[in-house]
Amino acid sequence: MATQVPEITFKTRVRDASLDGDNPFRWQDVTSSDIFKDKSIVVLALPGAFTPTCSSTHLPGFEAKYDELKAKGVDEVYCLSVNDAFTMFQWSKNLGVEKVKMLPDGNACFTRLMGMLVKKENLGFGDRTWRYSMHVVDGEIKQLFAEPGLMDNCPDDPFTCSDVDTMLNAL
Repeated sequence: MATQVPEITFKTRVRDASLDGDNPFRWQDVTSSDIFKDKSIVVLALPGAFTPTCSSTHLPGFEAKYDELKAKGVDEVYCLSVNDAFTMFQWSKNLGVEKVKMLPDGNACFTRLMGMLVKKENLGFGDRTWRYSMHVVDGEIKQLFAEPGLMDNCPDDPFTCSDVDTMLNAL
């Protein structure tokens, strides 16, 4: 596999100590190059913040084994979802995520270019990412673990190969 990650600009929010008030965050554009260039990155892509499998197992698994991933040479772990920056922040706060970085793909630009955008209208979710994880080195996708059955309005939520243990075994 010699596929590069799509080059897009993510709309993120970052804490800024120079700002007063209850919401000391500012908008910051982050490009794919900012994230992936000259780095070894693991991405887990999840259908939605606060959803059952994503919240109970998938994201917590990567958070729990973050140090094991780092020990295998991974520079950073990102959780991507087709949600806005505010939702991603509150979700990570709710789950106590401190190590995995949240990556909002609110406009689904990255997901669409990855070929992973699916409709989940059967659940009232609209367009979302298909569940997958990948290892990216200097922008090149080295390993991609996409759940089987990629389709619009999938009647179930497969979670068989995009988990942290599969990733750890592959590194």
